[in-house]
Amino acid sequence: MKILKKNPNEDFVILNLTDTQLTNAEWDEGCEKRKILEYTVSKLINEIDPDLITLTGDLAWAGHDVAYDSLAELLDSYNIPWAPVWGNHDNQGGAEKIDELADRYLKHPLCIYEKGDPKLGNGNYVIAIEENGKIVEGIIMIDSHDRMPYTAEDGTTSNKWAKLLPEQLVWYKEQIEALKKLGCNETTVMMHIPIYAYRNAWAAAANPNIDPKSVTPDTCTDPNNWNEGYKDSYGVKYEGVGSYPTEDGVLDVIREMNSTKYIISGHEHVNNYMINYKGVKLIYSLKTGAGCYWNPILNGGTVIRISSDGVSDIHHHYVDVTSLLS
Repeated sequence: MKILKKNPNEDFVILNLTDTQLTNAEWDEGCEKRKILEYTVSKLINEIDPDLITLTGDLAWAGHDVAYDSLAELLDSYNIPWAPVWGNHDNQGGAEKIDELADRYLKHPLCIYEKGDPKLGNGNYVIAIEENGKIVEGIIMIDSHDRMPYTAEDGTTSNKWAKLLPEQLVWYKEQIEALKKLGCNETTVMMHIPIYAYRNAWAAAANPNIDPKSVTPDTCTDPNNWNEGYKDSYGVKYEGVGSYPTEDGVLDVIREMNSTKYIISGHEHVNNYMINYKGVKLIYSLKTGAGCYWNPILNGGTVIRISSDGVSDIHHHYVDVTSLLS
């Protein structure tokens, strides 16, 4: 467990970046995508002044070592602790390659990553936010892997987006119990691939008479977009939910433990909705930069503010990069 101190007189502020995902070549000097990413990160940090930077996966592309190292150097330049979890593209090089990458990142003093138990993947660890000797929030960082075998009802098999391993859910329960013994009763989960409940949440919350692609960041809080009981939802959905295709049981475990109030995922570059579903707020972080595919109106990061009573606010912070587009 990593422990970070919170000033009693101030909120502890986390800036989450996701899916930065540049190639080696895109980190070349003068490349537009590099300029967009560096500008975006700089604006976010200058405007938010975070105490911690987290990254919810797809930092680059597996095997693009220059890209991973360049991103680490960019983060180091702000002299702020940073903590990643891996995404599917990071994991595509296999367990040995991701372990080598983790070793490189652990040489950066500001990177507070932990590998965790290798049987669970790479990067299952806990960050505790402590104020006056009390842990006020636990951040559960979870490796959501890459792909996993799936058998359809007709018996055909394929590889689909992965789900958490049963052993990870046991580990999650153990971390929650340990935090509760330390007096921490509220936690936030950060991972890359969303859990299946993101599908159920959208089906329950979104007004079926509204075309999701007609909703913009400026209109996404309109109560007419949302069904009764979900009027506090906001954000957009411009693509499908890339979870494992069948129920994974994760939300049931989370509700059973009665600790995690927020789940923050990446993976979908043009979804950023936040829906309170069955007492847990399911959140797509705002994509950071132009790597892979993107929509320029959905660019920036997601801010988590932690008070003495735990998380007090989560919101997206947009960065306009129109002036940088060719």
